[in-house]
Amino acid sequence: MEKRSAYFFDKWWIPILFSAFAFIFFIVGKITSTNFLNISGLILFLASLFIILISIIFQLVKRRWWKAILTFLFSIGILGSFLIYLTMSIFAGPFLDGTDRWADNLTIPENIQLDNPIDLASDNGARPDSVFNLEKTTMDFQLYNSFQPGLYEYDFWVNRIEKGIIYLKAYEITQNEALSTNRLPESSSVKVDNPTDNIRRFGTTCHFTIYEGDWGKPYAARFEVWFKPDSGDKERKLGEKNYKIEGWQR
Repeated sequence: MEKRSAYFFDKWWIPILFSAFAFIFFIVGKITSTNFLNISGLILFLASLFIILISIIFQLVKRRWWKAILTFLFSIGILGSFLIYLTMSIFAGPFLDGTDRWADNLTIPENIQLDNPIDLASDNGARPDSVFNLEKTTMDFQLYNSFQPGLYEYDFWVNRIEKGIIYLKAYEITQNEALSTNRLPESSSVKVDNPTDNIRRFGTTCHFTIYEGDWGKPYAARFEVWFKPDSGDKERKLGEKNYKIEGWQR
């Protein structure tokens, strides 16, 4: 056994080949998404790093300075590749495999009022005839499905409101996580002005996007309508409504 171990480390390139094989095995396990291969590949790769460390020490003890240096440089390269892969998996994984797993573990609560967005009549944002026939007596909000899941429009009915802009904030209900915070306020902005007591309808003329989630993975979201007066007064929330939505496929 000792002779075999000595032979293994005496041939300094063998631990390197073993480590490279272990890394490839780990990547294959990740690509195939097989639990056994995932766990086995990770254990094998971590073991190979330990073997590389022993090999470096072995070469130093034998005073094989260049072999020790080359083995060390390889270990830095393979470890760096591993860290780069992990980083890409965490931050770019949804883009690499074509799916967004953000909504995979979300559940839709059963104890809340949850509406479905109304489908638009066409991809040009035309409202269904039923919307124009609605007679509103109080402030209300209606969300619409645009031509793809994750793309939406909305209407807001309100009376006696000063000049300003309404916009949306959205939150996943179970985690209260804000959705599409960088773009939603601007892309959902609508100018309003109604000095009368009559209810008027204001709405988007193009869609906005909810990026979190993926097609076929519905979840519950709370949409809040906020108002920013032109006068510079403090912004305030006008209302909210819960909808079952899907994120846009990235």
